Amino acid sequence: MDTIATAMHALTTHDQDAFSDRLQRHRGIVFKVANSYARLPADRDDLAQEIAAQLWGSWPGYDPARSFTTWMYRVALNVAISHLREQTLRRRHEAVPLDDDLQDVPHGDAIDHEHAQHMRLLQDFIRRQSPLDRALLLLYLDERPQREIAEILGITESNVSTKIGRLKQRIRHDL
Repeated sequence: MDTIATAMHALTTHDQDAFSDRLQRHRGIVFKVANSYARLPADRDDLAQEIAAQLWGSWPGYDPARSFTTWMYRVALNVAISHLREQTLRRRHEAVPLDDDLQDVPHGDAIDHEHAQHMRLLQDFIRRQSPLDRALLLLYLDERPQREIAEILGITESNVSTKIGRLKQRIRHDL
């Protein structure tokens, strides 16, 4: 029996329903992380599925005394960072495809085009960061409190503050 099947077997229907409800309510976290760590739509889908599977497999060990979203971010980011490392090894010598994330922007609208260009620059900046800095930016842009960011990433709050300050300086310099 694989890990997920074993975990599913051990959980009661009530536990399964509780997990399903919470995952549905906070599914945006899965998609934010997947979108931040995978470039191609198929890779994003695979990563989101892997994150959901790992969340399910980890569910029996979730401590309800802790924040669900903090736990969820921690699992999702660990899966995404592992995925990124695997992808980097596999694609080390492959060409990087152009990103078509912002195809929805209407052509001819100067303000939307400028906004789309800024978003592309920010996305490119985020993709060039180390996995830890990428996670930090994702959580910061999601307006998570510094205490929660520190808990998710396993660093001190002062380290979070310092790293965010440095990342802001690099963004101002690079963009």
